[in-house]
Order: sequence, then structure tokens, then C-alpha cells
Amino acid sequence: MENDNLLEEATKYGFIQDQQVWLKPFMNYPARQVGEVKESENDSLVYFAKRFEMFQGKVNSLLERIATSENKGSFLMKVLHMKDQVGNYDALGDFEKIYHTLTKAEEDINETIKQNREKNLATKIALIQEAEAHSNSIEWKEATEKLKDLRSTWIKTGPVEKELTDEIEERFRNTIDNFFERKKNYFEDKKRMLNRTYERYRDLIRQSVALQNSDDWEATTAKLKQLQNQWKEVGGNLPRKTTTNLWTEFRKAHNHFFERLKQKINNEKNESREKYYEVNFERKQELASEAERLLQQNSLNDAVKRAKELQAEWKKAGPVHPDVSDMIWERFIKACDKVFEMSSLEHYIRKRQMASNDSYTETDGLQARINALKDFIKSDKNELSVLEDNLGKLSDAPGNDSFRNMLKGKIRNFNRKINTKQELIAMFQGQLSAISK
Repeated sequence: MENDNLLEEATKYGFIQDQQVWLKPFMNYPARQVGEVKESENDSLVYFAKRFEMFQGKVNSLLERIATSENKGSFLMKVLHMKDQVGNYDALGDFEKIYHTLTKAEEDINETIKQNREKNLATKIALIQEAEAHSNSIEWKEATEKLKDLRSTWIKTGPVEKELTDEIEERFRNTIDNFFERKKNYFEDKKRMLNRTYERYRDLIRQSVALQNSDDWEATTAKLKQLQNQWKEVGGNLPRKTTTNLWTEFRKAHNHFFERLKQKINNEKNESREKYYEVNFERKQELASEAERLLQQNSLNDAVKRAKELQAEWKKAGPVHPDVSDMIWERFIKACDKVFEMSSLEHYIRKRQMASNDSYTETDGLQARINALKDFIKSDKNELSVLEDNLGKLSDAPGNDSFRNMLKGKIRNFNRKINTKQELIAMFQGQLSAISK
């Protein structure tokens, strides 16, 4: 059935003459031989009809690619080449229809090219106008970057009509060239004017270097400050790198002197600070010693009262050297803790005695205190465990630093209180042992 249809198409557009296959004339194309009869006339006609289908398929494929492409102009030569093949392609079929189809595609492409060139012309005129707007600028860096961008855009913009190409190309090029010529002349003039500025900076550097090792501290400080003010007044517009290098050299000499002056002042301060630390350390040693004697020399109520007074005096005593600060503080606070722990313990024992209406023997009293302290330690350890667990679960995020330090401080306090209670237990156990002997 398919071959019958092809044969019908072939005989519509071709014929056999003297064992040769001919294409009938169409449009302005005369009849021409497209092949020879190989096996039979009908088979030969079908064969050349199939070749026409192949050609038709190539045309359809080209038209599909054109339809889906954004750059339709790039297909113009392919369409023209295929139109040329209409007059010499060996096949039998409706070449006239293909010719008109390709002609329509050619016209559409040319129309697209025309529209694109009109759009390109509008774009390039806008680029010229923008370039002209920046060409007289003295903001050299910004204008240079802008004109480079415009030139890059110009290159990427497609062509315009040939009769306009030379005119707009020359107008754009002259605009760009005029700007860069102005820029070149400006910086050449500027370079000639900067030599005097450069030498003025060099003179200020030489004066600074000559003063950097002076021991006449007061006079040299005044002179260097005067040189700094003169540096600010020089002005000029040296290249940034040159200015940076000169300033670095100038500041190096000044920094050298002022570092020496700073070291001198620090040495004097350190001597004074060490004496200050020594006086404070002696005072805090006295406070710590007195705190350690409170339970031996005073009633418990008086000891508590005095411990609070000692803590207030401690705050006024001033800092000591960092090497001994933690040590003397631990000694002092441990002694105060012992007073406060003893006060809490006695308050607890009194409440128990009042609740039970019992009176303790000396041995019972000591044992009751030991048991109470053990219960207190157990409670402290439970809280300590919670704190340590919370600390372990805390992430290392910087935002948690404050909370982390607070937890660590509480953990230190609980450990110290537990140790204090353990020392009191040891003291009471010692007293029990003395009674039993």
C-alpha cells in the first residue's frame, strides 16, 4: 500500500523515458534526469519518491530547529543551501512546495534579522549615549570601569545594517578613545607634579629616623608630634601604594620611639605595681590568718559576725599578684566557709534538740554533728552531680560561655563546701577519739 502511494506520487511529478527517470518541469526549472531504471520502471519511480521523502525529512528537521532556536539568523545559510538543492536533488516529488516553504522560512529569517538589527542599532545608540555621558568624567576609576563594561557590551551586541556600521562604530570608538587620551594626559601631568610631594615626605621620614633613639623624652615627643602634623599638611595625591609605603616607614620611626617611651613608663608602673601588690598581699595574709583563728578565739556568733566583716575588708584590700591571687583567696574563703558551715550546723542541731526535747551527751552531740554533716555532704554531692551533668551537656557554642563559667563557679563552690564539711567531720571524729581514750 505504501509503495502504491509512493508510485502515485512519483508518476505525478516524474516519468520514464528511454530507461531514464525524469523529474517534470516546475516553476522555472526545466525537466531533468534524476536517475536510470535499474530493475523495473515502477521500482525506480518508487525509489526516487523515497529519496524525495528523505529530502522532505531534512527540510522538516531544519524547520523544527529554526522554530525552537533563539538565534534564527544563524540558519539563513542552511535554508539558502537547501533551496539550492531543490534544483539539483535527484528525487521525485513536490519540489515546488518545498521551494515555497523554504522561501517563507528565508523571508521569516530575514525579517527576524532585520528586527534584530534594528534592536541592535537601538542598543548601540544607547551605548554611545551612555559612553558620551561618562567620557568627560574625572572620576577616572569609575568611568574607566564603566566604559570597559560598555565596550564589552558593544562587542557582544549583534550587527546593524551595513550602511550604518562604519558611522556608529567610529562614533563609539572616538568616544572611548577621547576618554582614555584625557586620562593618559591627566596622569602624566599628575606624575610630574608629585615629585615635590614625594621629596617632602622623604624629608619628614629622615627627621623622624634621626630622633627615634633619643632619650630626651619630653622634647622628642613634642618634636615627633610636630612632624606628624606637618605630614598631614603635605597633602598631594601620590599613588596609594607609594603613600602606604612612605607612611609605614614614617610610622616605623615614630612607633620605635613611642614603644621605647611606653616601655619606660611600664617599667616605672610595674615597679609601683609590685610594691602595691606586696602591700595588698600582706594585708590579705593577715585577713586569712585572722579568719583561720575565728573558731578558736571567739564565740560562734561573734565568729560569724567577724567573718562577714573580714569579707568586707577583703574587698577593700585591693588586688595581689596573679601568681598568688587564687592561693590566698582559697585560704581565706575556706576559713570563712568553716565558720559559716559550723554556724549552720549548730543551728540545725539546736532545732533537732528543740523538736525532740532531748539533751545530748557530749559523745551523742559529736556523733549527731558528724551524722548531720554526712547528710549535708550527701545533699551537696547530689546538687554537684546535677551541675556537672548540666555542664557536660552544654554545647561549646560561644553564646554559652557565660552560663558555662557560672556552672564552673558553682561546682568549685560545692567542692570547697564539701571539703570544709569533711574537715569538720575529721575534727569531730578526733574529739570523739579523745573522749573514748
